Amino acid sequence: MIIILFFVVHWYLSLFVQTFYLHRYSAHKMFTMNKFWEKFFFFLTYVSQGSSFLSPRAYAILHRMHHAFSDTPKDPHSPHYYTNAFSMMWQTKNIYNDVLHERVKPEERFDGNYPIWNSLENFGDTYWSRIGWGVFYVAFYVAFVPADMWYLYLLLPIHFLMGPIHGAIVNWSGHKYGYQNFDNNDKSRNSLFFDFVTGGELFQNNHHKLPNRVNFGVKWWEVDPTYPVIWTLDKLGIIKLKKVRA
Repeated sequence: MIIILFFVVHWYLSLFVQTFYLHRYSAHKMFTMNKFWEKFFFFLTYVSQGSSFLSPRAYAILHRMHHAFSDTPKDPHSPHYYTNAFSMMWQTKNIYNDVLHERVKPEERFDGNYPIWNSLENFGDTYWSRIGWGVFYVAFYVAFVPADMWYLYLLLPIHFLMGPIHGAIVNWSGHKYGYQNFDNNDKSRNSLFFDFVTGGELFQNNHHKLPNRVNFGVKWWEVDPTYPVIWTLDKLGIIKLKKVRA
């Protein structure tokens, strides 16, 4: 069915740009790319996330803070200081907005060295953009949801908040549930052996131990599905991988 296909495509496109562009590129600089491809993936991030578009700058700063203060009171999104995932998401949103709109100045070590496209970034954060994408999602559902399958409309809130929902799954589950390969002095966990849900992001324990390793899987049976895509983009010359740290 077209609605289910649309939902799956939106889920995985939004997920890909979050893990590939916002996380591994903007926050960690695990690989390099020229200005054309940087703008291309910036635009793809805007289109894929739509109403839940996340600023590469604000994302990078919050994520660097997350690594520095993992599971401490200064962590922007540790689940161990909230009663549920929704309150964690709300607090993360407040910190994100403070950074995005420069109401607070981040520590110098967290700032800089991320992609900037001010015009698109500023537009992506406007109500016009967010509401416009929301109207598009609703219109698509109205056009293609059969009358007797009204319950599919329950998927719409996920479309509206796709980026933050991905982040909430990763930070809640990845710091509460699963196993540990390493003692990182935090509560990070690996939640799945094959992370088909968040594209490798649920290998949080591995990632906190080896934050610059592009393949989030460490054991031979840990499958990071985003890594083969990155490896292919490197072979095609679209990006250039930095030396992978073991």
